[in-house]
Amino acid sequence: MTMKPAPDYVAGHGLLKGRSVLVTAAAGAGIGFSAAKRAAEEGCRALFISDVHERRLAEAVEAIRRETGLEAVHGRLCDVSKQDQVDALVDAAEEQLGGVDVLINNAGLGTSRRLVDMPDEDWHKVIDVTLTGTFRMTRAMLQKMQPRGRGVIVNNASVLGWRAQVEQAHYAAAKAGVMALTRCAAMEAAPFGVRINAVAPSIAIHAFLKKSASEELLNELSAREAFGRGAEPWEVANVMVFLASDYSSYMTGEVVSVSSQHA
Repeated sequence: MTMKPAPDYVAGHGLLKGRSVLVTAAAGAGIGFSAAKRAAEEGCRALFISDVHERRLAEAVEAIRRETGLEAVHGRLCDVSKQDQVDALVDAAEEQLGGVDVLINNAGLGTSRRLVDMPDEDWHKVIDVTLTGTFRMTRAMLQKMQPRGRGVIVNNASVLGWRAQVEQAHYAAAKAGVMALTRCAAMEAAPFGVRINAVAPSIAIHAFLKKSASEELLNELSAREAFGRGAEPWEVANVMVFLASDYSSYMTGEVVSVSSQHA
């Protein structure tokens, strides 16, 4: 199959004008950084990002300020597997932003290991960051959003929550859990005016993924896509921004496949 090149980068249209946005795992070159940058480009009034890597976090804050012109960009270290750090992040973001309007839960962890060889430690680590971390952030943020009667949460799931792939039982189970968490939390939050949805990307090519997966595997997965390529991280971020915006005002509890093949 001939690879169809990625389209031109899409200019901002003010979808998040006047909103404040908090993004987890937003340092570096992955989907989280793209989501944060897109939020700034879509007119958010203030942005707060977190990550576990201090140097990359500082670089991400500076890069977003430089590339988008938004000065109100703040960062804080946070390991979503630690409840005290989650609470501190949410409290700091609430204070710095004057209330968080949008939370994008991007933090996740993936490794490759066959189930028969997988120690409990590997299983628990992936579940704790990817699923339980999303739960911790959602719980802490709902405690702020629900009394205000508004807010939006966008989770990052994966098509592996639906599909099977060898050596991904722990990651797929975690992402399927994120999907179920999204649906159930959305039903609880709806009476308070808070919407919760998720994206489920197939494959988005970025520097972190290239370090954790072989070139052969990435080429194989990309070849399965209708366009013969993986998504650009910003193509996934565009859908996150849509779900965070009023253009998706009637959507809650939905998981949107960001894929160029059948879910």
